[in-house]
Amino acid sequence: MTTFTTRITLQIAALVTGTTLVVLLAVGWMLERQMTQSIEFMQELEVHELSKILGGDPSISTAELAARIEQDVERDAELYYIQIHNEKCEVLFRSKNLGDAMLPDLTPAVSRDTQNKMLTIPGLGPLQLSEFYRGPWHIQIASPVKPVGRVLKNFASVSGLLMVAVIMLSLALGYGFSRVVLQPVRSIEQTARRIRGDNLGERITVPPGQDELSALSVLLNQMFDRIEASFNQVQRFTADASHELKTPLALIRLNAEKLRPRIANDAEASALLGDLLDGITRLNQIIESLLFIAKAESGVLDLAMKACDVSAFLAPFAEDARVLAEDRGVKFLRSEGGGGEARFEPNLMRQLLLNLLSNALNVSPPGGTITLESAQTAAGWRFVMMDEGRGVPAEQLERIFERFVRCNQSANAPRGHGLGLAICRTIVDLHGGAIRAENRSDRSGLRVVIDLPA
Repeated sequence: MTTFTTRITLQIAALVTGTTLVVLLAVGWMLERQMTQSIEFMQELEVHELSKILGGDPSISTAELAARIEQDVERDAELYYIQIHNEKCEVLFRSKNLGDAMLPDLTPAVSRDTQNKMLTIPGLGPLQLSEFYRGPWHIQIASPVKPVGRVLKNFASVSGLLMVAVIMLSLALGYGFSRVVLQPVRSIEQTARRIRGDNLGERITVPPGQDELSALSVLLNQMFDRIEASFNQVQRFTADASHELKTPLALIRLNAEKLRPRIANDAEASALLGDLLDGITRLNQIIESLLFIAKAESGVLDLAMKACDVSAFLAPFAEDARVLAEDRGVKFLRSEGGGGEARFEPNLMRQLLLNLLSNALNVSPPGGTITLESAQTAAGWRFVMMDEGRGVPAEQLERIFERFVRCNQSANAPRGHGLGLAICRTIVDLHGGAIRAENRSDRSGLRVVIDLPA
């Protein structure tokens, strides 16, 4: 796709080039017409001169007619071919430069003083032929039009060079003009790009005047005012909701814990109380997860990014992962493709891997294997978590990273709340990386790939 600057440049170049082409075509047509009229005017002058030489005597003999005009015709032999005949089409005189060629009679069907025609005669080439009626004589004068053709050809060559120069110049001028005209738009774009969740107070500088750009700047600033107000309202609601939800849940948990010793002898009541406490725990986890995603998406979450040794970072995680896997009756393997450093936030990266491990544990069959691979790539670092579960339908591979979408879980696995993979994608986005899921090709199971930039 072309940029707006390119489109304006091409449009200006096309307008200037098209206008120049039309002007040159008009000039060429006018030049040709003017030269043709000049030839006709010169022929009229020649006929006027011949008419004076011949006089008006219709009884003059052919020999005397030739004798009277021979000298004048010889003097203009390079300019004109002359032929005179009477009304009976009997040729009375032919200039020597005609050779064996004959000029055709142009006598019209109706009375007329002069007849003009452009024609080509073998041996003579293209001619402008005019026939004048002067008393008993039809004086025919033909002029070569090759000089006109040469002039028009030279004009076409010059016009072609001029068109090339106009195209190059119009492209340069169009580009410069578009850059100048679009500079305020680029300034608006740069300011708008800087306005994010952590910088909602900045506004676009309104250009002086009352033109369309000023109106656009005012409109955008008003829109950013509304966005900032909505954003602040959402932030206040998030903070208030967090506080208002956590406090009642803490009180419910506290009171529920107080009931535990009183119903210790009632197995059914103890089981119901355990379910209540588990529900409270899950609700707290959902609240914390939603708050984390909301902060990350709003741009107010600060990352303490630092360069970390990947092997040293993964070693304690792998130990914890093995313990969790053994508790579920599965194995955890770590495969590392070389050491090195990567830049990330350690706590968030550990949370990401724990979320992937938790999902893998939930879908892995007893005796299965979960594998974590890490390797340095040309673009940065890649982490891959693989399980041996049932996999995910192809059409669901992208949706599993959305909120409250649950993967296939085994019958006896703890039921998740559908936010783990959404948090994983949020963390990866914060690091400027990419995450994707794909079914394993070597066996059943899911393969989650994380690419972090260098």
